[in-house]
Amino acid sequence: MGKPYIRLDKDNAAVLLVDHQTGLLSLVRDIDPDKFKNIVLGLAALAQYFNLPTILTTSFEEGPNGPLVPELKEMFPDAPYIARPGQINAWDNEDFVKAVKATGKKQLIIAGVVTEVCVAFPALSALEEDFEVFVITDASGTFNPLTRDSAWDRMSNAGAQLMTWFGAACELHRDWRNDVEGLGALFSNHIPDYRNLINSYNQHSSQK
Repeated sequence: MGKPYIRLDKDNAAVLLVDHQTGLLSLVRDIDPDKFKNIVLGLAALAQYFNLPTILTTSFEEGPNGPLVPELKEMFPDAPYIARPGQINAWDNEDFVKAVKATGKKQLIIAGVVTEVCVAFPALSALEEDFEVFVITDASGTFNPLTRDSAWDRMSNAGAQLMTWFGAACELHRDWRNDVEGLGALFSNHIPDYRNLINSYNQHSSQK
């Protein structure tokens, strides 16, 4: 008996960006800092491209965690923005949970800093409430591969699906014919190698 393939559905998904804060970003050592921020912004651009409800949250901004990465606030000026006064697990904050449930979506695409706390805790809490959880691994960061892998194992064993932002985008899009230029632009803006691919494609197309 095969296992069901639960695909991301652009009509039933919301994006949760958890604690991508200027102070916490300095803790990320399992991925190159410049690459990491670019991927986070790639995931944010994915949310915009597919018009997915997006929720921003921070933890204890007044302390060393610092404010939200400013680019995210600029990209989602009208999105729910929950500055948690102290709760480490975002799901322990009533306003955050209300915002999630108000989207009416059953699939939650989650990323944040750090992976084993700010991502894992709300992911596990959402799974307990029967949401389908998709963790974007490369838009989530932490101290080192050991802590990252421990968090991935914990979430995966509980039922979360681990994906990259590129894989999530492709699964949401389904078929290149839906919009070649739009998806190509999304990838080109955040994946240097893909920009080379699209430039080659555009040059080839113009010569036809």
